[in-house]
Amino acid sequence: MAESENCIPSIAEATADQRPTPDQSAQERPAAESDAVEPGQPDTPGRREAAQRADLEREQDEQGYRDLDNALGQRVNNYFYSQVNAADATFGFGAPATPGHIPGLVEPEEIDLVLRNFLHPDEYDTAAGKLQTQHLLVVVGEEGCGRRAAAFSLLRDLLGAQCGLRSLSPINSLAQLASPGQLRKDAGYVILDYLGETGTDAVQEYEIKALRAELRRKRSFLVITSSPATRHRLAFKDFAVTWRAPESLRLFDHCVDYLGFPDAPTSGMTELRTRVGELRRPADVVAVAEKLGEGAEAALDTLHDSAKETVETWFGNAPTLEDLLPVAALAFANGLPERTFEELLVSLENCFQNAEKSSGDFPAAEEAPRQPTTRIDQARVRWNKRAVGIAEAVQCVDGSADRCRSERHVVFTSPRVRDLVISELHGLYGYELWYPLRQWLEQLSLEGSLAVRQEVARGVALLARYAPAEVEEKLLEVWSDGLSSQRVTAALVLQFMCADERLARQALSLASSWTEGHGQQRAITAAMAFAGELGTIYRLDTLNWLWLLSSRGERVASAARRSLVLLLATTEHQPERARLVLRYLRTQARCAPRGRGRLTVFTIIIQVLGARRLNSDEPLAAFLLRNDTGVTDQFGSLWTTVLHSPFRAAAVAELCRTLVALRKEESASCTVRLLGEAMQSHMNSRQRTALLNDLPAALNHPQYALPGIQQLARLLLGSTDSTS
Repeated sequence: MAESENCIPSIAEATADQRPTPDQSAQERPAAESDAVEPGQPDTPGRREAAQRADLEREQDEQGYRDLDNALGQRVNNYFYSQVNAADATFGFGAPATPGHIPGLVEPEEIDLVLRNFLHPDEYDTAAGKLQTQHLLVVVGEEGCGRRAAAFSLLRDLLGAQCGLRSLSPINSLAQLASPGQLRKDAGYVILDYLGETGTDAVQEYEIKALRAELRRKRSFLVITSSPATRHRLAFKDFAVTWRAPESLRLFDHCVDYLGFPDAPTSGMTELRTRVGELRRPADVVAVAEKLGEGAEAALDTLHDSAKETVETWFGNAPTLEDLLPVAALAFANGLPERTFEELLVSLENCFQNAEKSSGDFPAAEEAPRQPTTRIDQARVRWNKRAVGIAEAVQCVDGSADRCRSERHVVFTSPRVRDLVISELHGLYGYELWYPLRQWLEQLSLEGSLAVRQEVARGVALLARYAPAEVEEKLLEVWSDGLSSQRVTAALVLQFMCADERLARQALSLASSWTEGHGQQRAITAAMAFAGELGTIYRLDTLNWLWLLSSRGERVASAARRSLVLLLATTEHQPERARLVLRYLRTQARCAPRGRGRLTVFTIIIQVLGARRLNSDEPLAAFLLRNDTGVTDQFGSLWTTVLHSPFRAAAVAELCRTLVALRKEESASCTVRLLGEAMQSHMNSRQRTALLNDLPAALNHPQYALPGIQQLARLLLGSTDSTS
């Protein structure tokens, strides 16, 4: 890993007070991409304008990542005001994943959980026979019909009850799966809610044949599930079976027999069976059957959705525009202080007035102009009456340092009510409502504070459940190509879409589509999106996309590097994910070719080593090393990689800062010793000698003259010198 000594800067640089900023260093930027006027070139107005534009773009990107840092730093911070009703709540950044949702191994215990009430429908034997003979099967059915359970059951019947399955990414291409080394022998694979292919049918058919041949050669099986809406993107007609949910009462009787509940009173069961017969989703039927152990009345209560009835009744009474607008605004501004919400509501009303004027719906010229009124409506009194059971204003402590301050916040009565309101708004109202609403949302995405834009993003993510095409075309496509505030809002929408398993796959597909052929702005938005919840669910996919983006032009590459650092920062309480990211970087460092590709690797590694925790100045490396000794080998390898590179001085500086951060911990000696041993295992004699000279020189700086630092340094160097 050693590089030429001629390119190594003086170690005196390592003692500088200011941390290195590789993204802004001209040393790491190819001359062709530099925005500065080259020496000897005329300083023309066009060049000055290009330089000013580049400076503005960098400033916008930096502001966008500052906002994203703050947003991701709040992903696990939950604040509770007054009493908490958590029946419909989701804590953290997203809902708990169901088996197979996150690509990776699906354990036998997880499969047991999915199949505990599974009922074989009539077409099951046909599907099983087709999978056994062809090794490839596509289960096509509506959402909620049981196609995931069908995939697990079919594979388990072939491979055995103790065999785990591997869930693959929904954006995996057929050609990629068929390539050598992708599939294992005697294994079962599932792709849930496959997004389809964009190639021609002829190309797809060729790739399917290659995939089928590879599956047969490995004696492995693959089941793909998809909806009828995406079936036209799949050239799988010879491998597809249509899947339908079992008849509701038949499934109910199966669950009751399986659970072994005693017979309920006939009167209660008659009404219950009537209501169950009206259900269409197997999950709903199973929920009623499981509640039957508490009696027929308890099972009937499961079918009673008071929140849905309240919302439907309110909209069924045809609310006036004066009452409708606050509820529509709250759908995208929930939980904000009342004073902020009132400002947003006024801006929404202005959007409606402008829409009416532009459509010609205003008084004719001969009509007398309206006289200004002196009456001021008692809006806050009306608010407590206009949406009873849907929303309310509650007293909350704000987020300031003064915990004695409090003010009213306008909130829905539950997260489910917000979802139901958005569903009703989309289902009942058309262009007259949604055109000014979209104008208002665009205004907020551009000018709103981060708190406002986060609520806008949550609301738009909920709207995507009911109007995915409209959200993508009218909002996300526009915002992802806009200013930094809009790009951050678009990235947050994709994050919140990940709370819904169906939308998570759509979010991944949309972000990946922005990475190429859609301009720099959208590529940067995609990089931002990959740094959050998409990176939690689709781990390897997002790492691959970010690594690909890091080889683009400097502006996009800089964003990709920042996102890789953020992706690692969001893993601070998920050691397994942290180790995956670090192993990925280590592998890329070992495989990187010399030249610009290797320089890119050095730049990313030094930013990772110098990263700080979200909403904290503590070095991220120190935090991860202190909480998980399993990352010491990866960090040792990364530090060794850059110790003999153009970033040697920065690497030594970050090593010093990490030792400073670790010095007060009781386990600091053990952690530092393990790190030193890991570095020693990856060093050659030349690198070891350089570190023995460089680290003591750097620690002579007054910045590091702290108690205990020299002892830790000796522990680290003692480990690296143990084989000298």
